[in-house]
Amino acid sequence: MATRIEWTEATWNPTSGCTKISSGCKNCYAEVMAQRLRAMRTVGYENGFEFNIVPSRLNEPLKKKKSTVYFVNSMSDIFHERMPLDYLDKIFSIIEATPQHTYQILTKRADRMYDYFLRNRIPSNVWLGVTVENKSQGVPRIDKLRSLQAKVLFLSIEPLLEDLGSINLENIDWVIVGGESGNRARPMDIKWVLNIKEQCENGNVAFFFKQWGTWGADKIKRNKKLNGKELNGRIWHQYPEVIKKQFENGV
Repeated sequence: MATRIEWTEATWNPTSGCTKISSGCKNCYAEVMAQRLRAMRTVGYENGFEFNIVPSRLNEPLKKKKSTVYFVNSMSDIFHERMPLDYLDKIFSIIEATPQHTYQILTKRADRMYDYFLRNRIPSNVWLGVTVENKSQGVPRIDKLRSLQAKVLFLSIEPLLEDLGSINLENIDWVIVGGESGNRARPMDIKWVLNIKEQCENGNVAFFFKQWGTWGADKIKRNKKLNGKELNGRIWHQYPEVIKKQFENGV
């Protein structure tokens, strides 16, 4: 499915729904969207945001021959504790059967991801990432991630809820940073963002600033479109070298 997420090209949701497990989940955009989709009687959202597999979507990437960057489970978590292992294996079978595509997998369940790949090979067309919203819950996920051998390892630091201090970016290829959106959004301080950007520059890690969200750099709450996506007057949309040309050319 086409998407407005700037750092990918399409989404693929072979499961839907999730369970809140950390501070970053508090104002989950997917939960709100799931309730709307339930009202629209969309397949997979019959029970709102309750986790469930959606077999009717499993083969979607097989139907697309053009090389595409897929964000897997934008409305769920592929390593959710209720994900059946046999269905998870089927998802990765589809991934391996479509080497023309690139699959970006993002999770808050770094432990289950790590355990799964101790027993299974990571396909060469898979990128692995973890959400890092704060020090206590998010930062520890990075250590699980960095030990895996995927083509690209990335961090989604969105929503950024506090100053992360010094973070170890060893083996990390890409860092995405963004503020929270919605009426209940929590503010993000520009100093927190610049701290991460500086560490990325020092470590030669691609830095992508997605958005300010509901709170602007001036700490005023307004429509997120008005707050924009500039950081100190500039758009920072860097990509890992392995796919940089594809995004820059709009392919």
